[in-house]
Amino acid sequence: MQIVKDIDSLRTQIKAWQREGLTIGFVPTMGNHHQGHLTLVDNAKKLADKVVSSIFVNPMQFGANEDIDKYPRTMEADQEKLIAHGCDLLFTPTPDVVYPKGLDKQSFVEVLDVADGHCGESRPGHFRGVATVVCKLFNLVQPDFACFGLKDYQQVQVIQTMVEDLNMPIEIVPVATVREESGLALSSRNGYLTAEEKTIAPTLYQSMQWLAERIKESDTADIETLAAEASTKIDSVGMRTDYINVVHARTLQPVSDKDKELVILAAAHCGKARLIDNLQFSR
Repeated sequence: MQIVKDIDSLRTQIKAWQREGLTIGFVPTMGNHHQGHLTLVDNAKKLADKVVSSIFVNPMQFGANEDIDKYPRTMEADQEKLIAHGCDLLFTPTPDVVYPKGLDKQSFVEVLDVADGHCGESRPGHFRGVATVVCKLFNLVQPDFACFGLKDYQQVQVIQTMVEDLNMPIEIVPVATVREESGLALSSRNGYLTAEEKTIAPTLYQSMQWLAERIKESDTADIETLAAEASTKIDSVGMRTDYINVVHARTLQPVSDKDKELVILAAAHCGKARLIDNLQFSR
C-alpha cells in the first residue's frame, strides 16, 4: 500500500491509473478504524480496480464546543488494517495541505434541505464542513465509486445530493451499518463508553426498533407521540436523547400520509459519547 501526504504525489498516481484505464474506488475516513470502515474498503475492492482511502480529521466539521484534539488517532493500527484489506493507496494530509489558506479563507460547499435538521440542527456548520472536505477529496482522487457507511445516514444523503447537484461523475455507494451482537452500531466514539455505558447504549437501537414496529402496526399512528415514548425509553436507562425523528427516507422531511419509505434518525448522549443511529423501514 502506498502512503502519500501531499497532493502532487496523490495526483501523479491517480493519473497513472487513469491512463491504464483502471477504475478507482474511494473510502474517505477520519481514522480510528473498526470493522465498519473495513467493510467500506471491502465493498470498494469489489467495485473498482484500485482502492484509495484517506485519513483526515477534518477541523471544518467540528463545532466550537467539540474538542477535535480528543478525537482518537490510531494511524499505525489503521494502516495495518488497510493493508490487510487490500487498500492500494492511503492519503494522509495535514490541515495545511487541505486548507492552505486556513479555514477562515476557505471557500465552502453548502448543501440545502437534507442538511437541515437532525444532526444539522444539533451541530451547526457540521455538514458544511463535511460537504466541503468531501468535495475537495473527490476533486483530488477523482473516484468512479465512493463508499459511505449508512450509520451516518444524513451524511450519506448530503453527499449524494451534493454529487447530483454539482454533476459529479461519481457513484455513491451506501453500505449497511455494521453492528455488535447487542445491536449497537460500530463507531469510533464507542471507545468513549465505559463498560457500564456499553450495556445501556444498545437501548438507542432497540428503541428505534420498537418505534418502527408501532408505526407499521397502523397507518393512523401518531408518530410524534410514539417518538416521544421512544425518547423516554432511551432516557430511562441513563442516556440523554438529542433527537429521534421519523422522516421520509430520501428527503429527510417530515412524514406525510402518502410516504411509505421512512427512516428513523436518532442521536443520544451516553456518558462522554454522542451516539447516532438510524433505522430504515417501509409501511
